[in-house]
Amino acid sequence: MPRQATADSSPTARNSLTREDWIEAAMRVLEAKSVDAVRIETLAQELNVTRGSFYWHFRSRNALLEAMLTAWRNAATEQVIDRFERRKTSPTEQIHDLLSLPFRGQAAKRAAATELAMRAWARRDAMARKVVDEVDATRLSYIAQCFSALGLDLAEARLRAFALYAYEVSESLLSAQGSDLQKRERRAFMARVLLDLPPSA
Repeated sequence: MPRQATADSSPTARNSLTREDWIEAAMRVLEAKSVDAVRIETLAQELNVTRGSFYWHFRSRNALLEAMLTAWRNAATEQVIDRFERRKTSPTEQIHDLLSLPFRGQAAKRAAATELAMRAWARRDAMARKVVDEVDATRLSYIAQCFSALGLDLAEARLRAFALYAYEVSESLLSAQGSDLQKRERRAFMARVLLDLPPSA
């Protein structure tokens, strides 16, 4: 769509909002409502600009939706794995850290809200489904690598990776279930089960 000459199309107005500002606003709407509510007019009102400002950053609403999925994949998967890799901790410490992800304060709560919204979107949209499937596969592959590093064969590593990932997702989405003590007990139980290695390992 051609860029329109509107009240906010001056250089000052164009530079006042970044591409990331639009994506962040769209993510907030997605979390609070649904992907159907992610509309250019709605976002422009929230950001207090006119629609023309949107087209300096995106060709269309669909381009924004694609950018939202890319941003989520990078922030919730690629950057998390990169942080784990740069810390260079032992495989056992990495697994303990993975088990702790759902309990990391407000950041974990926001991540869980985004995750739930993304999965609801993916149930109805092939583009979102593809990205969610890719994210799940990447996460499972990384977790399996952590278990493989403990000496487990690939099949066993994949089974334990799936169990850990399923626990993480469940703990994030069921965050209201149980007291803090019960959550710590669940996490400790999962650590005992997942790190109970056979003698060969």
